Amino acid sequence: MEVEQSLYAVDGVIIVLDGTAGVEAQTVTVWTQADKHNLPRLVFVNKMDRPDANFDKCVDDLKAKLDAKPICMQIPAKNIDGQLGIYDVITMELLTWQQKDLGRTYNKVKLEASDELRQLQDKRNELIDELSGIDDELAEVVISTERFDNISSELIVQALRRATCSQKVVPVLLGSAYKNIGIQCLMDAVNAYLPTPAERNQIYNCFGNDLAGKVFKIVHDKQRGPLTLVRLIRGELKRGMRVLCSRGQAEVITKIYEPLADEYREVNSIQAGDVAICSGLKSTVTGDLLTTSHTSLKNAQKRFLQSQDSTAPQKDVDNDDGADELDVSHGLFSFEPKIPDAVYFCSIEPPSISSQTAMEQALKQLQREDPSLRVSYDSVTGQTVLGGMGELHMDIVKSRLLTEYKIDVDLGPLQIAYKETIEAPAITTLSVEKEIAGSKQNVNITLEVVNNQTELFSLDKSPENLPNLNALRPRLLQVVRKGATAALERGPRVGGQVVDTQIRLHNITVGRGTADSFVMAAAAQCVQKVLTTSGTRLLEPIMSIQIVAPNERISGIIADLSRRRAIIKDVAPKGDRNKLIFVNAPLAELSGYSSALRTISSGTASMTMQPCGFSEINPLDEAIAVRRAQGLE
Repeated sequence: MEVEQSLYAVDGVIIVLDGTAGVEAQTVTVWTQADKHNLPRLVFVNKMDRPDANFDKCVDDLKAKLDAKPICMQIPAKNIDGQLGIYDVITMELLTWQQKDLGRTYNKVKLEASDELRQLQDKRNELIDELSGIDDELAEVVISTERFDNISSELIVQALRRATCSQKVVPVLLGSAYKNIGIQCLMDAVNAYLPTPAERNQIYNCFGNDLAGKVFKIVHDKQRGPLTLVRLIRGELKRGMRVLCSRGQAEVITKIYEPLADEYREVNSIQAGDVAICSGLKSTVTGDLLTTSHTSLKNAQKRFLQSQDSTAPQKDVDNDDGADELDVSHGLFSFEPKIPDAVYFCSIEPPSISSQTAMEQALKQLQREDPSLRVSYDSVTGQTVLGGMGELHMDIVKSRLLTEYKIDVDLGPLQIAYKETIEAPAITTLSVEKEIAGSKQNVNITLEVVNNQTELFSLDKSPENLPNLNALRPRLLQVVRKGATAALERGPRVGGQVVDTQIRLHNITVGRGTADSFVMAAAAQCVQKVLTTSGTRLLEPIMSIQIVAPNERISGIIADLSRRRAIIKDVAPKGDRNKLIFVNAPLAELSGYSSALRTISSGTASMTMQPCGFSEINPLDEAIAVRRAQGLE
C-alpha cells in the first residue's frame, strides 16, 4: 500500500495492491478508513509485470477479504517475451507501452477476429451484465436493445461512474508503476470515475462563499520548515490571510505553495478545489477545518443544522462560549484519524540541559506530522517518554531528530506498553484530613471499581447513597471524576493504563473550605488504594502478522512461531510456490523477528505486522513481564 497518505487529499481513494501479494493488512486498514469517511475507491493492481503476479487472485481477495464488488476494466496480456500489455475490456483494444521511452507513450490496437477477441467480448458482456443489475439507466438501454453488443462504450463509462460514486462497485485496473505501464489509464480513470469536488462536497454549501479547508497532512521541509497541506473546499485562500481552525486557534499564513509533483511553486492565492501547501501555521493539526472567523463557523453550523432537520430543536450557537459549543464530532467540522494505542515506549534524554527546550519543540513538530507518536511526561521518574508503534518507529524518530533538528538524543531501553485491568470488583473508603496554609482540608470518599467497558465513571444509585450524591454540586462531581479517571492512567503493577474498568462513586463528604485540587487528589488516591488492594492483571499487546514464504520454508517458520506463543490462524496457498501464514502473536516475543525470519527463510520470506488488540497473559509470563518492566531482567 503506497497511497495511504493521500487518503484525505482527494474525493476518492486509489488503493494500490501488490499483484504478487493481494490484499494485505495495510490495505484492509485503508479500506476501512475509506468506508468510515464515505469515500469512493479505485483499485490499481501493481507489479503485474512480474512472473509470480496473479491478477485473478487479487480480484478474489477483494471479494473475500473486503466484501467488495470489483469491476475489472482491464485484464493482463503478456507476449512471448514476457512483456506486459493490457486488454481494455470496455473498448476491446490491446494497449502496449514503449520501453524505449520508459512507458511515456503507448499504442492502442483494435483486435481482429481471434480467440482473444472472443474472450474479451465475453468479459465485456459480463461487465455490462453486472452493471445493468446496479444501474437502472443502463438496464433500460439493455432491455430496449435486447443485445449487449449494441451498448456503446460511453454508456458503460457513464454507468460505471454512477455506480462508483455511489460506492456500489470498485473499478479495477492493472499495470506496473515501476515501468510506467498502465499509469496513463489510471489517471484517466480518476477523472472518469471518481467524483469531482463539486459533486462530493455539497454538504459544505453551508459555508457559502466563505473559506472552508481541510488539513489532511503536515510535513517538515528542511528549508521551509513545517508545511501544512490543506484541501480547499470553499472560498479562496490568500497569502497573509488570518485563518481560524475549528478548535478556536487563529494563525496567519505567511506563504502559499502550489504542489507540482515533488516541486513547490509559490503563489499568491489558491481557489476552491485545489490543494494548498501553507507555511506559518504552528498549531494546526491533521483534521482541522480552517475558516476565516468564529462568525463564519457558527453561521455555517447554523445553516447545516437547519438543512439537516428543520423540525428538530435548534442548538443555540450564539452563546458566549463560541467555538466550545460547536458540534465538532460531526465530520463536517473536524475529523480525527483513528490511531492505534502505542505498543512500545521508551525514555528520551537530550544531550545536555541546554538542548531540552529545542528537543521539546522538535518532538512537538514531529507529533504534528506523525499522530501515532505519543509524547508524555512521567512525573514519577521526571523523564520525557515516547510511545510508538515499533522498534523501527523509534529509530526513525531518533534519526529525524539528528538529521533535521541536529539533536543527538539518547533513547532508553524499549519497554512494551502493557495495560492492566482489575481481577474482581472492589470497594474502599479513604479519609484525608490536612491543614494547608492555615485552612483545614477534609475529604471522606468511598469508591468502587468494577469491570465495565463502556463508562469510566458512574454514580451509585442505591437508596442509601442517592440522597447524598443528589446534593452534590455538578462542579464537585466534575472534580471527583477528573481526579478518579486520571488515576487509571497508571496502574500499580507496571504503570500501564488501567482499562475495562469503571469507577463508581458511592459517597463523598467534603469539609467547608476544602479546595478543588485537594478533592481531586483525594479521589485519585482512593482509586490507587483500591487498585493496589484488589490487585490487577496484565494485558499484553497482540500483533497480527501476515507472512509470505516459499512452500519449503513453511515448516521451519511455523516451528519458530510456536516457540513465540503465536497462534496460527490460517495457512493459505499463494500461487504455485508460496504460502501465506496468518498469525496472532504477543509483541513481547517479536523483538527482532523480521531479522529472525530472514535467517530462517534465507531471505525469501516477507511479512507485515500491525496491532490487533490486547489479551490476558498467563501467570508465568506475567511474572517475567513484571520483572522486565522493573529492570530486573
